[in-house]
Amino acid sequence: MRLDRFLAETTDLTRSLAKKALHRGEVSVNGVVVKQPATHVGDEDRVEWDGQPLALVGLRYVMLNKPADVECSARRGLYPRAVDLIDLPRAERLQTVGRLDVDTTGLVLLTDDGQWSHRVTSPRRRCAKVYRVVLAEPLAGAALDEAVRRFDEGMLLDGEEKPTLPARLAMLGPREAELTLYEGRYHQVKRMFAAIGNRVTALHRESVGPLALGTLPMGDWRELSEAEVAEFA
Repeated sequence: MRLDRFLAETTDLTRSLAKKALHRGEVSVNGVVVKQPATHVGDEDRVEWDGQPLALVGLRYVMLNKPADVECSARRGLYPRAVDLIDLPRAERLQTVGRLDVDTTGLVLLTDDGQWSHRVTSPRRRCAKVYRVVLAEPLAGAALDEAVRRFDEGMLLDGEEKPTLPARLAMLGPREAELTLYEGRYHQVKRMFAAIGNRVTALHRESVGPLALGTLPMGDWRELSEAEVAEFA
């Protein structure tokens, strides 16, 4: 890897600022000051900036139980970002794998591995996503039977040209449902229930494929195991 890129990957320096630091003689490789940005360094080289050793951060894979009023966005806005809750070096480089609305809680995956993120979200995989849904109105009897049928057959939402993929709807109580989707369209859960004349008042994602929150508390996070990452190899 080029030395200027190595500096940009391991510090807060941009490539241009890294080159300036090099030209000022602030960087050494194996104890020798190096000023050439194009110098290549490998795993065996010891790189220091102002006397502080630097090391590349490997690929990270994180599960977060997202609270409400947290955004799945790279840009700073009105709400804290999901990445702001992750206490890892250079956490700002993590990207959310798909998104949840700001008022939706539950499982969010974050990674700096773009290929892995693509595999998780690829429509070809039809990765199951399970949601716990609270509705404004009870759903039972003939209305429930009709809703189950429409969800299972797929429905054409406003502004869409293709019907949704078949989804599984099961009621856990008069106003509480479990919904399993195999895609991730814009506001899909809310729009599907609106299409049957109901309204979502609370939404929580419990799992993505084989990855489930389990007992992870709201607002907490953990890194995925190698076996969990390999589920999407």
